[in-house]
Amino acid sequence: LVDAGLLKPKSIVDNVRNHRVYGWYFLPADNEFPESIVDLRDIHTLPRQMLAELVHSGKRVVSLDSPYREHLAQHFTVTYGRIGLPEPYDTE
Repeated sequence: LVDAGLLKPKSIVDNVRNHRVYGWYFLPADNEFPESIVDLRDIHTLPRQMLAELVHSGKRVVSLDSPYREHLAQHFTVTYGRIGLPEPYDTE
């Protein structure tokens, strides 16, 4: 869309920074962490034991305070959640 001239790069960045794009989540810079974009569609899993060991050894990467933690959870839910409807869906 940018190459076609339909969107400007700045408008895309602004929409992501203002949390208007579901599927991507903007994290502002912190003292020890640069600003980042979380791609909620690219999920990786780790065993809980591995996470516990990383935290215990002081290798935690980042943590989110409230209400940002809940805001990120909302974006995740909008990306993956859906309301279940009975099958087949009656259209008559």
